[in-house]
Amino acid sequence: MGKDEVRRYHEQLLYPVVRVHGKEGGGSGTVIYSEPDPENEGEYLTFVLTNHHVIESLIQRKEDWDGLLKRKVEKEFVAHAKVEVFTYHQMSRVVSSNAHRGELVAYDEHHDLAILRLMAPSQYPYVAKLLPRDRIKSVRVFDKITVCGCSLLHDPIARFGYISYLDELIDEKTYIMVDAGMYFGNSGGACFLAETGELLGVPSRVAVKSLGFGGDVVTWMGWVSSPSRFYEFIDQQELRFLYDSSDTYRDALKRRGACRRQALLELKAETLQHASHNRSGGSSLENVPF
Repeated sequence: MGKDEVRRYHEQLLYPVVRVHGKEGGGSGTVIYSEPDPENEGEYLTFVLTNHHVIESLIQRKEDWDGLLKRKVEKEFVAHAKVEVFTYHQMSRVVSSNAHRGELVAYDEHHDLAILRLMAPSQYPYVAKLLPRDRIKSVRVFDKITVCGCSLLHDPIARFGYISYLDELIDEKTYIMVDAGMYFGNSGGACFLAETGELLGVPSRVAVKSLGFGGDVVTWMGWVSSPSRFYEFIDQQELRFLYDSSDTYRDALKRRGACRRQALLELKAETLQHASHNRSGGSSLENVPF
């Protein structure tokens, strides 16, 4: 392997990967966007892709009074993640890790994906490139891949392997099986196509074989989210700027705000309808003796 190829592997497959800490445990993440903020000079917009189950402990739900609806409703209270980025010397040697606040922007429990905004003072130079939508169907078994993540919350570790199986359906979601040797802590990290350095999927699950009172992890049977689910998740969350240069973060915020307001209005209308129904005694008929 030539020096240029070694450098490419470092810059495309290793450096974009970060370590993510929730309130309980943690895992990995991958920087997928980092650009100057056009509306705030000297500030940057940096976003990290990870698994929902990595940051799940940051989310608490409890009933709280809503002034608009005039009743108690279930609300979310979200803490910040701690995201560590790494500095390397002579390409491979980790010489420091810097922790930044990660604000949870979007998540989906069923896709098991989440987006964090990294509150860092500078632009991050190493950003993973998503596999283009129009090339997803070209992925094949035997394609060489690299899985990179913080196994057992270690500094990022890279392992080569191959795609073993396509279109594995788990909990009604599509995954790709790889044999690169994944373990707990790899969750939320990156699976890249080794030839192009494009992000293929997010390591999310690993097989465990039950043995008596314990279990052995089958490290060569790991599953990464299908790349089509990146786009489905990002589109559902109105965050198209993450892959579409014609979109912007501010436009995304406006769309998300409009969706939130519409949802509140619909909930308020439903609440008023329910209250009116209760006051009128309902509309059902009953047969009673007389």
